[in-house]
Amino acid sequence: MDWFLINLNLLLYDLICNLSLPRRCLYTYLSELLNESFFSLLNLGILQDGGLYSHLQFELVFEEVPQSSTSWDRQRGRNDERKDIDEQICYIISSQNRAAFYRVEGGLINLLKNCLEREDSTSILSGYVDHFQSTRSEDMGWGCGWRNIQMVSSHLISERPEAREALFGGSRFVPDIGSLQRWLEVAWQKGFDIPGSHYFNGKIYGSKKWIGTTECAGLLRSFGLRARIVDFDGEGGKRKVGQAYGPLDRFVIRQKMNNGEGVDEFSDCNRHNSKGFQVLIDWVWSYFSENGPKGSGRRSVVVTNKMPLYFQHEGHSRTIIGVQVKHQKNGLKDYNLLVLDPGHSTEALEKSLKQNFGWQKFLKRGLHTLKKPQYQLCYVDPGIAGREEIEQLKTLNSVLIEC
Repeated sequence: MDWFLINLNLLLYDLICNLSLPRRCLYTYLSELLNESFFSLLNLGILQDGGLYSHLQFELVFEEVPQSSTSWDRQRGRNDERKDIDEQICYIISSQNRAAFYRVEGGLINLLKNCLEREDSTSILSGYVDHFQSTRSEDMGWGCGWRNIQMVSSHLISERPEAREALFGGSRFVPDIGSLQRWLEVAWQKGFDIPGSHYFNGKIYGSKKWIGTTECAGLLRSFGLRARIVDFDGEGGKRKVGQAYGPLDRFVIRQKMNNGEGVDEFSDCNRHNSKGFQVLIDWVWSYFSENGPKGSGRRSVVVTNKMPLYFQHEGHSRTIIGVQVKHQKNGLKDYNLLVLDPGHSTEALEKSLKQNFGWQKFLKRGLHTLKKPQYQLCYVDPGIAGREEIEQLKTLNSVLIEC
């Protein structure tokens, strides 16, 4: 049987050398091939038992035929469904395209840091991130959600090794919108965000439908990432926990928290001065400063390893990459969120940062700009979820904070 092993090794070597597919796809292909080869050899009398087959180091799973034909049909249906999803994943991995974007010379975060250091303020920034802008030829007017997914993915791929290997089949690049749409459909087929899947009838590839925080969270969770959603409600507690309300609320189960509890999710928030959506800004400040170096004095900029925040309100979404506080003479603090908008030109943003002129209008958003009744944030906790946790992540939930 040495010839069989030699030929098998040559086949495997050829596949690895000539196909840019991950191990999972190779196993799927080889499993089918080896099933056919094994039974053909057995029928021809070349193999007298399954000893050689059991020696092969592949994930080949044979299940006993259930006693009941009904249970057998159900099992076969589940196997066919898993096979169909695996085939789709292999197709997406082999055909997905790298998203085109304008690469900022020197790095966007570094350029922003240089500008902030010239102001009398304290700022905390996220780690590495690329800006993905909407274009008239592709997604202007509807693609902001996808662009923000690309922005947060650029950080995860660059800064988190476990996410780099898990996201998008281990491609190590940010896919274009069409590929992201295919990945979201696969997430729905796997059982992530079932209400959201029903809302879109399980199909979104090629469409111009708006997406939001729940689609971002469901997509990232389907790769085993621990995506979390936080809701900020500025309607004075009129809403009930679990009540569906508007486009931000359709597909999440909420756990209610008051200002103090919600703020305590991240430790250092000054909730005693919170008023309205100041609690959102306080939360963002605490998020970026958690477990990181604290700036000293009134003029400092700290770059952390924290992921940027997916930032949603009705009608638009953006990406928060940091927060700034200025200490006024009367002792009060003036806060600005530092926000990337997919509607802005990356090249124009780069030019303004390099010249240290006009960049504020692109990036700074103060408390007075938060005029919508609701806001949502999405972030990703470190690590990769195990099998049991992944099943729990299929149901989207959020923390509701009343402002």
